[in-house]
Amino acid sequence: MKKDHFSRYSRQIFIEEIGLEGQKKIMASKVLVIGAGGLGSPIIQYLAAAGVGTLGIADFDEVELHNLNRQIIHTESSVELSKVKSAKRFVENLNHQVIFTGIEEKINENNAEEILSQYDIIVDGSDNFSTRYLVNETCVKLKKTLVYGSILGFSGQVAVFNHNGSKNLRDIFPEPPFDEDIPDCDSLGVLGALPGIIGSMMALQTLKIITDLPVSVNQLTLVDTLDWRFQTIDF
Repeated sequence: MKKDHFSRYSRQIFIEEIGLEGQKKIMASKVLVIGAGGLGSPIIQYLAAAGVGTLGIADFDEVELHNLNRQIIHTESSVELSKVKSAKRFVENLNHQVIFTGIEEKINENNAEEILSQYDIIVDGSDNFSTRYLVNETCVKLKKTLVYGSILGFSGQVAVFNHNGSKNLRDIFPEPPFDEDIPDCDSLGVLGALPGIIGSMMALQTLKIITDLPVSVNQLTLVDTLDWRFQTIDF
């Protein structure tokens, strides 16, 4: 390992469970983050800081002013810029050693398999059920580990799906709700620090998976930051 690599990542390498070998695994890994918004921002931030070798970011949206209360990799100068280009600028300023791959298109049935197949781990920070279920189905088909998260208001969820054959999204939520029943951040809001918490948990799970550390599977973690309660549901 190069001297500048050791210096940059020394505080991770000093962790007994990570060490040099774990850091090498991080630097050799290929991770796709779907969404560069509220969840994607802390995920991208911490994976890039940790030295993930290839970081793919898929998002088709542009930065808007109301994003800035929670999408912390973007700034006022990013408004009206594509989120992928803004994320690229952020990653390059933080860690030039990371190979950044921008995907400025919506994940759909026509491109999902081709895009996801190029990565080791998929981290889903999308904000709609159609994308979540499509990504889940594609990960099952490709046998890819999926790190899942969602947020609303003061609450969030985190899970690791399809890891070494474990259960997936449909095993706990067999069908998405009807469109008219779906609440979203646009209508109900979200406090900016919440996606920071959930996204950081997703990034940590991703790094544990890369370094072959144990992660809980067949389990959904519920986070209620209003009453400060953390609960796990086995499924």
